[in-house]
Amino acid sequence: MKLSSGFWQTYKEVPADAEIPSHQLMIRAGLIHKMGSGLYSYLPFGYRSIRKIEQIIREELDKAGCHEILMSMVTPGELWQESGRWDAMGDQMLKVKDKGGRDLCLSPTNEEAVTDIFRKTIRSYKNLPVTVYQINTKFRDELRPRFGLMRGREFTMKDAYSFHADKQSLDEVYDRLFKAYEAIFTRAGLEFSAVEADGGAMADSDQKTHEFQVIADTGEDEIIYCSKTGYAANIEKAQTKRANLNLDTSTSELKEVSTPSMGTIEDVCAFLKVPKEQSLKSLVYKSVVGDEVETILVLLLGDDTLNELKLTAYLKCDELKPATDNELMSDGFIKGFIGPYNLDAKARVIFDSQVGLEASYTVGANKVDMHFKGLSPKRDVQDFETADLRTAVKGDLTIDGEGVVDIRRGIEVGHIFQLGDKYTKAMNATILDNNGKTMFPLMGCYGIGVTRVVAAAVEQHHDEKGIVWPMSLAPYHVYFAEITKSPENKELANSLYSELVEAGIEVVFDDRKAGPGFKFKDADLLGLPIQLVFGERDFKKDGMLEIRLRKTGESFKVLPGEVVEKIKSLIEGNK
Repeated sequence: MKLSSGFWQTYKEVPADAEIPSHQLMIRAGLIHKMGSGLYSYLPFGYRSIRKIEQIIREELDKAGCHEILMSMVTPGELWQESGRWDAMGDQMLKVKDKGGRDLCLSPTNEEAVTDIFRKTIRSYKNLPVTVYQINTKFRDELRPRFGLMRGREFTMKDAYSFHADKQSLDEVYDRLFKAYEAIFTRAGLEFSAVEADGGAMADSDQKTHEFQVIADTGEDEIIYCSKTGYAANIEKAQTKRANLNLDTSTSELKEVSTPSMGTIEDVCAFLKVPKEQSLKSLVYKSVVGDEVETILVLLLGDDTLNELKLTAYLKCDELKPATDNELMSDGFIKGFIGPYNLDAKARVIFDSQVGLEASYTVGANKVDMHFKGLSPKRDVQDFETADLRTAVKGDLTIDGEGVVDIRRGIEVGHIFQLGDKYTKAMNATILDNNGKTMFPLMGCYGIGVTRVVAAAVEQHHDEKGIVWPMSLAPYHVYFAEITKSPENKELANSLYSELVEAGIEVVFDDRKAGPGFKFKDADLLGLPIQLVFGERDFKKDGMLEIRLRKTGESFKVLPGEVVEKIKSLIEGNK
């Protein structure tokens, strides 16, 4: 492509609403154009990178035995009403009515649509397993769209769905797609981590689910990982155990002590001179399942933090919310002095698994200005449960005790789930099994945020000058800057450009009437992997051109006749 006739504009100023590097650089480098809040148009360079990751995805999924389809972006509301998600999706779903008064929505995801296709197409277990995928536009009406393509309202997504007659088949295809995802992100030139994740509303807690996280300092997600054991999980899911836990294992008697106006862990422990890890934090929640509301009392070590997603998954509830002050009062709890002993309030009591059940703790006494010292859960509390509910922290041990975990940040670009029969059962999608009986097939769901992958690549690969594209996702491989005046050298530059194109090399030819400083700044901002410079002054001295590598700054001098082969070898060596 010749820039003198191209459609491209760069910008010096950073947009006021662009908070992270990828958003800033993609606007400044002319890759995307903002149309409205969370709405972006993809400009030529940006769209080329999007198409490159799409092609990688297609190649790897086709290799894994998947079949590409294309579903309508507009979905009939009746399908969502069948599954029960028409209301559950809330304000994220943009709903409209057609001229006939029928409910429609802009698809935020496509489980319902693909299940409808399946139930009208497949009748027997003999046709399973089958996996279909699409690369299509999605719309989610985010309350706070931000970070450019990272959290937009309209975006391009690859979503795949598999159907199975049994769990073994689901596991086999899940593992095959897991490997395909690893290949996709490896080919994309990204540093990533596959981590255990929480399925949220998409899947039951006992089903497999993994996120694929691109490592980046500005990532929204925290990843717990151990380089020694290989364990990795989203912090929402991570299971670890505390290191160097100093428990009070004395069998002291339960003793009531005065703690006037001390309703926080910090105040109580300082007053009684007790380490926070030898106290218990009491938290009251309301768990909602259908029309039923249950009161939950959670107890953690005083310096731990509750992971609400873990609690939601453990309770298998539709909604979880902290009890309000009015609810505490009406239930008989005394805020700041809540504990599990002599509890008048009716509540389901759950201890975090890191609480030593035979150790002694300081905890609220369910009386104003009073706490207990020496409470031992196993001795003093009846009818309780234990579960892993704490938030993992840096320095924890892996569950097997073999390694110490650390935290890094990541950008979620892919998520795979085992859905079980959640959607096939809700939408009565049945097949005949090998005994001729009807059954609800199991499903898997596999998503990749295509446009988010491109933004994540920029987030991971940039410097103070601009983007530093990995070869596989770069809009073009070569930025060829021509800085000449004489007709003969301009003709030679054009001839070299033609040779590169004929050799199948993706090249941007900067033949604009602009100075070298302007061109070099644009070259670094756009960040194509290889920069070829035809500088007339240097060419007159030695008859050579310069090749620079954007990532390392390394440079080479080459004769005109060597340019094509040298660039070919550099492209091949940096894939």
